Amino acid sequence: MRKSKIQPNFEELLRVLRREKPSRPVLFELFMNPIVYGQLAENPPTDGSPLAYQRHVIDAFCAGGYDYASVHGSDFCFPINERQFQKTISLNDGFVITDEASFEAYPWQDPDACDYSLLEALGAYLPDGMKLMAMGPCGVLENAIALVGYENLCYMLHEEPDLAGRVFDKVGSGLLRYYEICAGFDSVGFLMSNDDWGFNTQTFLSPAHMRQYVFPWHKRIVEAGHARGKPVVLHSCGYMGDVFGDVIEDMGFDGKHSYEDAILPVEESYARWGGRIGILGGIDLDFVMRSSIEEIRRRCDAMLDLAQERGGYALGSGNSIPEYIPYEKYRAMIDAALARR
Repeated sequence: MRKSKIQPNFEELLRVLRREKPSRPVLFELFMNPIVYGQLAENPPTDGSPLAYQRHVIDAFCAGGYDYASVHGSDFCFPINERQFQKTISLNDGFVITDEASFEAYPWQDPDACDYSLLEALGAYLPDGMKLMAMGPCGVLENAIALVGYENLCYMLHEEPDLAGRVFDKVGSGLLRYYEICAGFDSVGFLMSNDDWGFNTQTFLSPAHMRQYVFPWHKRIVEAGHARGKPVVLHSCGYMGDVFGDVIEDMGFDGKHSYEDAILPVEESYARWGGRIGILGGIDLDFVMRSSIEEIRRRCDAMLDLAQERGGYALGSGNSIPEYIPYEKYRAMIDAALARR
């Protein structure tokens, strides 16, 4: 059950992705967490089914003032060994592919054999004016790193480039087909290609390797979305200064999400790239955690003021809303937008 009477209008988010001025402030998050979902929407699911959970997520996004809700289209993924982690992971942990034999023996999933019926079932539940954002099971580079291990992948690119290329092609083709299927559902309004690319000061791989192995698959994912009339957004953490032009000019993404003050604050990103690509979120999580509610509200108000005339911006966090962010601080962020509606 939804606590809010806020009426979603997906056309407003589309205006942002077209670099236009929406008629009122637009909100964006990659995802939130069960605590926030429970605060925003009544009656959390009790039966544990994916359908019940996703209905709850839709209720929460709607009550929060969003024009869409995030969802994974199916259980398609790239299984790896169990990782040893709590809230962080090692990029060298859990890998399963080390050579030709392990590549051939790996149980590659067929995206066409997975169940996408959730997307159809949720279409009947969505409020009028609301759509789904179909996320991937991580992206091309993230899955290649998970399958091979980061350091191992760096060695493989130099010592066994053909094998590295086969890994990227197998991952990329699987993800491409997954997104092609998701884009075919009327309930899906846009695609999210979520794939972290870098550290704070450089991309995980050299720009040359990114352009050879990673970017061509993202370009095809964008083309697949556009062929169905669906925008495609890139979520990618890390430094992108050397490749942001590729994101816009070569791959053709409609929007970019994930910004950090330690790399390039969203205000500077908007000044540099706004008008060429939709800028989504960007209120740095470390800032939100360390700042007062008043400071959060002031920064959000200032960002909305900055984008008021030019458009092409949706307010939200720099990444997502983890459980350690107090609800009151998250609320201060979205209320800055809702107060202007």
